[in-house]
Amino acid sequence: MIEFKKNNFFLNEEANTFLKSIIKNKSLANGYIFYGAEGLGKKQTALQFIKEIFKQSSPSENVEEKITNNNHPDFLIIEPDSLLQTKSSGSLDLEKTIKSGSEIIKIAQIRNIKTFLSQKSINSGKKIVLIVDAHLLNEAASNCLLKTLEEPSNGIFILLTSKLNLLLDTIISRCQIVRFRSISSKQIKSILKEYLDTSKLKINTKLKFEDLINSANGSPHQLLKNIEIWNDFSDEIISKLDSPIKNSLEILEISKLISEKLEISQQICLINLIQTIWWRKTKSIGLVKKLENLKYLLRKNIQPRVAWEVAFLKISIEDK
Repeated sequence: MIEFKKNNFFLNEEANTFLKSIIKNKSLANGYIFYGAEGLGKKQTALQFIKEIFKQSSPSENVEEKITNNNHPDFLIIEPDSLLQTKSSGSLDLEKTIKSGSEIIKIAQIRNIKTFLSQKSINSGKKIVLIVDAHLLNEAASNCLLKTLEEPSNGIFILLTSKLNLLLDTIISRCQIVRFRSISSKQIKSILKEYLDTSKLKINTKLKFEDLINSANGSPHQLLKNIEIWNDFSDEIISKLDSPIKNSLEILEISKLISEKLEISQQICLINLIQTIWWRKTKSIGLVKKLENLKYLLRKNIQPRVAWEVAFLKISIEDK
């Protein structure tokens, strides 16, 4: 487990500064869309924004704790159905939820927003609704949300998404977009130095730290996931993934280990790492494309072990 020197590691400072100015100038809109790639701190920044809004109207209340524990009477969070099921089943590691494409936000959840907003605010002047992965709204839920946005209410809506193109244009037009930009490698290094004791990070000696940073695509959150995944592998496996595998038997063995040891989301993270390392060594566009296709197959629920075997065998043939 990676330990933090500070608690708000995943807070996006650029977006947070902008949102603070909105509160200071008392220019709150009724709807916001926090848009950017996964792992850029959209949810953490949204929760901090919500805390600051509530503090304005009820400074004496223990807002921080109530929002963190999701028991503030004027705050409602809507998440895709599969995430709710994961929580109710007792799983604490939502990062291991396999995104199979079946996750949706249903109309019943959006109707619950109407009931929530119809009730008078208890501790603050506004009620706030946070919708996580808003691009997973199904058609009926999207239309229902649109009607709710159109009606005068005492609510503020914050929608989080990494796929703006999947939201209705009419929903987008009623919200202010807050963009979360990828962070440069230099900034990620600075963040790591400020928030983490990097001397205690276990970085496998077979791996360049630069590769970990580059494979994170500007996401500090993704970088930490990459470190944990890579260090979860034995030195024997690491040595085999250091460059494209040519031996067919080794390909079968490593494919079996990866598919059995890692969840789908972790396997995709691993592919990003492998792409970065192998590109540095081979500069092969064909190799990168084959690994991209492997990610596509895994997201489509193709049998993971078979998908890895086929991809690695194709790469070994091209590399000869």
